Amino acid sequence: TEDLKRERQLAEDLLHQMLPKSVAKQLRKSQKVEAENYDQVTIFFSDIVGFTSIAASCTPLQVVEMLNNLYVCFDSRIESYDVYKVETIGDAYMVVSGLPERNGTKHADEIAKMSLDLVAAVRQVVIPHMPTGRLQLRAGIHTGPCVAGVVGYKMPRYCLFGDTVNTASHTESTSLPQKIHISSATYDALLTDDAYEIELRGEIEVKGKGKMKTYWLLGNKNYSVQN
Repeated sequence: TEDLKRERQLAEDLLHQMLPKSVAKQLRKSQKVEAENYDQVTIFFSDIVGFTSIAASCTPLQVVEMLNNLYVCFDSRIESYDVYKVETIGDAYMVVSGLPERNGTKHADEIAKMSLDLVAAVRQVVIPHMPTGRLQLRAGIHTGPCVAGVVGYKMPRYCLFGDTVNTASHTESTSLPQKIHISSATYDALLTDDAYEIELRGEIEVKGKGKMKTYWLLGNKNYSVQN
């Protein structure tokens, strides 16, 4: 009985690494997981600058080892914040705050603190086959409504949908090395407690939305994450 309990706990822990607890609970009861609408969440995307050329100069095993080092570092850091890691796709890392558990107006603040932490942390990630090299992160953040739900029944995935996801992805792709690019919606959400150093970037062209005013998130006035 003890062995069975232990095995069951291991299986549950593994499931909770892949799906939110509330979603896993519904799936275990063989319930259909209903898609849910969220009025306000904040979404973070990042990727590695020059990843294609770095990968081209490595063996497949070295690429996996490098990404594993990076994501183990990131995964351990984000546990300090009220965020949910949605997925990694190659060198892209996607995190959200405000779902599946709603956290009022805290989501932008949580993602902002986390992103400053990750941009500082990436400098400390050691790449075994590039001892003198350092990875650089490009990050983007956007705040807005979205829908979340489970897609598929083989390897079910908890996915986010909506224009907010696309815009967050676009802020990331138009960002610069070691910079955190935020939308005006995230800027407005962060203004409430005046805790951040933010600089106007200007206007960027967003596909299907026209010109959008964006900003650089430079730091937090109350604490430093450089260590």
